[in-house]
Amino acid sequence: MKTLVIGSGGREHALALALARDGIVTQVHAAPGNPGMSAVATLHDTDPLDGAAVAARAVDLGVDLVVIGPEGPLVAGVADAVRACGIACFGPSARAAQLEGSKSYAKQVMAAAEVPTAMAHVCDNPAEVAAALDAFGAPYVVKADGLAAGKGVIVTDDRDAALAHAAGCGRVVVEEFLDGPEVSLFAITDGVTVLPLQPAQDFKRAYDGDTGPNTGGMGAYSPLPWAPDDLVVDVARRVLQPTVEAMARQGTPFAGLLYAGLALTSRGVRVVEFNARFGDPETQALLPLLDSSLAALLHGAATGTLGEVGLPVWRDGAAVTVVVAAHGYPVSPRTGDRITGVETAQAIEGVDVIHAGTAWDASGDLVTAGGRVLTITAVGADLPQARQRAYDGVAQIGIDGSQFRTDIAAEAAAG
Repeated sequence: MKTLVIGSGGREHALALALARDGIVTQVHAAPGNPGMSAVATLHDTDPLDGAAVAARAVDLGVDLVVIGPEGPLVAGVADAVRACGIACFGPSARAAQLEGSKSYAKQVMAAAEVPTAMAHVCDNPAEVAAALDAFGAPYVVKADGLAAGKGVIVTDDRDAALAHAAGCGRVVVEEFLDGPEVSLFAITDGVTVLPLQPAQDFKRAYDGDTGPNTGGMGAYSPLPWAPDDLVVDVARRVLQPTVEAMARQGTPFAGLLYAGLALTSRGVRVVEFNARFGDPETQALLPLLDSSLAALLHGAATGTLGEVGLPVWRDGAAVTVVVAAHGYPVSPRTGDRITGVETAQAIEGVDVIHAGTAWDASGDLVTAGGRVLTITAVGADLPQARQRAYDGVAQIGIDGSQFRTDIAAEAAAG
């Protein structure tokens, strides 16, 4: 099977790496890709947001499957353009991708599916925002209605900060605060069959102890030894399957990756948000543990034959991924800093160095080109071993002014 991965971040590198290791995949291409992906895929200079260009590239390469990684191309309708050319594409239509593209639309779908979620108000002006904040009280949760690259949410006890965030977002959704730990649960679906993956947990705050500003994610791990034994079955029954069925009833079938961000509250499971693609950095922790063919799962979802593929099978052990971010991330990340130690880190047993914000400079040196620069992912027999290997890898990376959290999976690894 020939595959084409669309995107250039850490999630796309992880997908390309998993596909390259898949026995049924003969070729991996990526557009536009990144320096790290060049080791496992042929890179093509194609605008990922240009549906016509992506479709033309897929046709020219004669690929069997296109896998769209980021949310931007999905909302822009790139999957629709690829399918119009007769090529199987993993990723929802532009209409279905509004499940992530619009928080207010997602709330409408949750209501139709009777999915448990936070109470919320959709607000279009400062007066409505102020009234909603006062109705729910602190901690205040304000979410930009549209795409914001994982940074459109503020959770704060400071009412003025909540108001200021809303003022910079246009339409927002103000929600009640949900207590309890958060869990990411992905499901692959063809619009009928829904196959949940293994749960993971990510770390959104920039600094240790879950402090500092929200980010796109500073690390993740899987599995979750503390999660309820029936979590996956319960969420599939109460959240994932009803959502897919509700979207089908509305004439907007969802086929691709349905990402449920969950809060395990004192009142039971609640959906924090839906995304329409693989999460980053949870994908980096999940895929090394997948013992099934990733290509078969994605192709089954893209062709409406997922029911014939079978349930995902997972390897024993655990995986931990730690993000190494650029100086100044997430407010004003600095680019152009030289990166060293990648090969040394990669040589550690069980470690993969996944590129996210990297580039080659004019001298041929690897340099920073984004906020989240690398994710160091390690697998081990258990969480403590995976965590030790991941941080051993982080210790080899040299980037002037770089930052990373030292507590990824620490509590879970300590039992």
